[in-house]
Amino acid sequence: MDARFETKRQTAGHRSTLVSVAVNIILTLLQIIVGVLAHSQALIADAIHSLSDLISDAVVLVANKHSQKAPDADHPYGHLRFETAASLILGALLLAVGLGMLWAAFVKLQNPAAIPKVHAIALIVAIVALLSKETLFRYMLRVAQSVRSSMLIANAWHARSDAASSLVVAIGIIANLVGFPMADPLAALIVGIMVARMGWKFFFSAFNDLMDRAVDVETESRIRGHLLSTPGVQGIHGLKTRKMGDMIWVEVDLEMDATLTIAQGHAIAEDARKRVMQHEAVLDVTTHFDPVQVNRGGALP
Repeated sequence: MDARFETKRQTAGHRSTLVSVAVNIILTLLQIIVGVLAHSQALIADAIHSLSDLISDAVVLVANKHSQKAPDADHPYGHLRFETAASLILGALLLAVGLGMLWAAFVKLQNPAAIPKVHAIALIVAIVALLSKETLFRYMLRVAQSVRSSMLIANAWHARSDAASSLVVAIGIIANLVGFPMADPLAALIVGIMVARMGWKFFFSAFNDLMDRAVDVETESRIRGHLLSTPGVQGIHGLKTRKMGDMIWVEVDLEMDATLTIAQGHAIAEDARKRVMQHEAVLDVTTHFDPVQVNRGGALP
């Protein structure tokens, strides 16, 4: 990977995450204070979600720093999976927060008569939170896509899930204000479901990557095309891929003319490797030379 792009990637991730930290600190304090004073469980649940954003931002900052470390004796393939581990932690965090919200809302709904009417100021804070989080999401996603970081994309969508929860909270508060007291804890319940669902999605995806999941069919097809288009490559087999953070590790057996010298075969293999790495987010390509007999009809084993 180009060193300049890697530096840009790390800097962008650090900057966008610090912006997220600043926004979430302000929103968390505002939502907790107003939520308690205005008797809004939904707003407090949203504050807890914002607090989980702060924790996830801290995880991203640490992962963004450590994942860029060069390979060493203990980690010859580098530290890129630090990002995958961070996404796994983010997913587990979201799942835990969502389940906690569900339980709190369920307990509250067991005694509807005890649900107080929410003060109107809670609605103002909910709308401010909604606009802030949606703006934050759009900013973070744009940065994440520009540097092709799945970890930063996961963190951006975490912000979007927070924006969606603020929308639900605002609707619940409005319903409570017009005479439906159960709407506030119901909104908190919906927020819990949304957060838990998002957490499971990130957790399951990161877990699969840590288990050496192959790339998707479309990406593998492109890699296969780059290899087969290399002059001197008669065919390929044994193509294997696995995720290394946001990068891909490729292993493949290249079929070449059995009459080639070792130097000629090595040159073709290097050409094939470079072709793949120039067009795809590939960390490295490990190749093996399989000699085949070549005639006018093509390659014969």
